[in-house]
Amino acid sequence: KIHHIGMYRDKLSLVPIVYYERLPQKVDSSVAIVLEPMIATAGTINAALDMLKNWGVKRIKVMSIIAAKKGLENLHREHPDVEVHVGAVDDTLSDSGYIVPGLGDVGDRLWGTVK
Repeated sequence: KIHHIGMYRDKLSLVPIVYYERLPQKVDSSVAIVLEPMIATAGTINAALDMLKNWGVKRIKVMSIIAAKKGLENLHREHPDVEVHVGAVDDTLSDSGYIVPGLGDVGDRLWGTVK
């Protein structure tokens, strides 16, 4: 089954914002595979993992294209039981919470809102 939790990170506060969540009332999955394009600070992925655990999922895997080293450290500190697969890890996280060099803003790329 496929379920969707829609979140984005506020660009100023870096706080995760949920814009869509329609999980069934009762957990119907033994494993959740979470697709997260980029893990910068890990605030958004940690919030999504909290939601899934509160829903009752016992086993979670995260797949990401790229992550900042600091974001992975934050994710592992908050959710050491979650299996994480990442294509590439960049060492630097900017003061504004972006992966350096990174890929740019995935949401902007996806929705064509690059300025």
